[in-house]
Amino acid sequence: MTLFYLVRHGEPQWELNERYKLKGHGRDLVPLTANGVNQVYMTAKDKRLQEAELIVSSPYPRALQTAAILSKELQLEVIVEFDLREWQPDLTFEYDSLDRLKELGDDFDQNNGIYPPGETRLWESKESLKHRVGQVIGKYSNYSKVIITGHGMAFRTLIGEIGEIPHASVIEFRSR
Repeated sequence: MTLFYLVRHGEPQWELNERYKLKGHGRDLVPLTANGVNQVYMTAKDKRLQEAELIVSSPYPRALQTAAILSKELQLEVIVEFDLREWQPDLTFEYDSLDRLKELGDDFDQNNGIYPPGETRLWESKESLKHRVGQVIGKYSNYSKVIITGHGMAFRTLIGEIGEIPHASVIEFRSR
């Protein structure tokens, strides 16, 4: 059984989204803040991570930057997996503000990530998100210990967590 260390990315520079009026996937391009970089350097000292064999990362810059710091500090290879990307709040890729993101996220939470009977929503369902992240996890089940750098909603859905996952935190997850 593989032990995965799920490491949420460090604190991102969300204000860039508003400054540049980014939309859809453009909003996912923000890097880490200086504080976020420091958070990841602190996380790299976690003794559990010293035993990992590999880092697998989401393709988004904040997760890649997290993976790069961990790779440098732990001397591990990084593999990028497209399906580790964050939950898609708007499958039309038209959302363009934090208010709209919050609105879509609240609707997801109110419906427990499940479309109401006979309805669809703009957001990616919990089932879809869990399936795509789970498929990636399955690809690395031949390893003993793997670090995955990624995102709060993706990790929350995978492990069944309700609350917010802190930036640069480590969650242990065993594949079945």
